[in-house]
Amino acid sequence: MGHAANRVVSVFERLLDTVFPARCVQCGTAGSWLCPSCQELVRYYQPPWAPSIQDLGFLREVRAAAMFEGPLREAIHQFKYNGLHALAPLLGQVLYRGWQSEPWPVDLIVPVPLYAQRLRARGYNQSALLARELSQRTGLPVVDGVLCRVVATPSQVGLSALEREENVSQAFRCVGTAFAGKHALLLDDVLTTGATLRACARALQQGDAGSVWGFTLAQ
Repeated sequence: MGHAANRVVSVFERLLDTVFPARCVQCGTAGSWLCPSCQELVRYYQPPWAPSIQDLGFLREVRAAAMFEGPLREAIHQFKYNGLHALAPLLGQVLYRGWQSEPWPVDLIVPVPLYAQRLRARGYNQSALLARELSQRTGLPVVDGVLCRVVATPSQVGLSALEREENVSQAFRCVGTAFAGKHALLLDDVLTTGATLRACARALQQGDAGSVWGFTLAQ
């Protein structure tokens, strides 16, 4: 998105804030989409890290910033499914706080991509918005559009671990050489079984990435 488009979005969001003032998605308190009291309820993971998933596949390590519960769970739901992108900066701060606990030696951030049809229907990729927020705080560049979702897989919600693995096993592909020799931070919103991260990491390795680290907002 260019600077002019960003300015238009910023003006539009300020107008919406005037007409529809922000209220906490968890408790309804006016003034913020996630009020300070509810932000304090977010529980962060801390080192030493317990294994997030048993099977890492091509991933070097995997961890999440915080626990998928309470106010954070509601905020992610509103952000992901109800179009509330105004939550991106607040969720980006949660992500960054989790990142600060132990930054990894990575060169770039790669958001987990959506299939083109789903991206058009939703209007945005929540992982890409989170990647942009983390990039602004860390200085790490975001590389988007090189890791592609090439299969329109059904939603992972409600699937067993094995079904999740099979669902995304051939869903991703790298195009170009942007990842050659680079250490990539693979970013997604929620970690469940790790099937999507493993499938993406396999594609990144086929694109000659040096190593792949998996990081999510919540687990």
